[in-house]
Amino acid sequence: MQQNRRLAIAGTLSLVLIAGAAVVVGAVSGAAPGGAAFPSGTDSSATQTPTPRPAPAAPPAPVTVDTFDRAARSLDDPTSIWVVVNKLRPLNPQDYEPDDLVDVPVPHTWEPLLRQEAADAIVAMFDAASAEAGLELASNSAYRSYSAQEEIYDGDDLSTARPGYSEHQTGLTMDIGAVSGECSLDACFGETDEGIWLRDNAWRFGFILRYPADKTPVTGYEYEPWHFRYVGVELATEMHDTGFSTLEEFFGLPAAPEYG
Repeated sequence: MQQNRRLAIAGTLSLVLIAGAAVVVGAVSGAAPGGAAFPSGTDSSATQTPTPRPAPAAPPAPVTVDTFDRAARSLDDPTSIWVVVNKLRPLNPQDYEPDDLVDVPVPHTWEPLLRQEAADAIVAMFDAASAEAGLELASNSAYRSYSAQEEIYDGDDLSTARPGYSEHQTGLTMDIGAVSGECSLDACFGETDEGIWLRDNAWRFGFILRYPADKTPVTGYEYEPWHFRYVGVELATEMHDTGFSTLEEFFGLPAAPEYG
């Protein structure tokens, strides 16, 4: 009898211990004793909404800074390699003659003279045309004095400049052709191998094609694919890289279709 009572008490204690353990396990796991889940320390009926974040701002567009100094050289001084000569901008004085003219040792029709810096650049360009493309270039005309321009000027203001208004008088310009004479001083020169090479490579040596085909309203002259003007490698490169083909447009000068 006593033994049966002890067994009954022990069984009751076991049931109590098992129930207590279930309560503890449920509290730890976030579940009620009956198996229903509940979040610890929160209202199970509440729904959390994520806090919206603003969209990241678009990065600013890169800013292009023009570092080329357009005022580095004079556009008016006839001794400047940037001097701009056109129908509105005569040389000053009009009978200007460079004091550093030298013979240019290249094939030629008439013996060419240029200012020393331009002469050195022409020689380098002619050598490169030969070495890189097997082309033989020649000078058809280079420096012309005021008096020489008086003899050349024929009254056609689209094809020849009046004395005192000619780039040839600066000693920085050469009319270039092929040694063969093909299309010399003719628009078809632009379609020859020599003309194409010069068009694409002259800037490397400091020269620009001064009178492009589509710029007559700006320059005042018809297309002259043979007429190359020395402005220095720095300026020629900047014009090439920025897409400017005339000095007037690059420096923001008025177009010069007619004499003022």
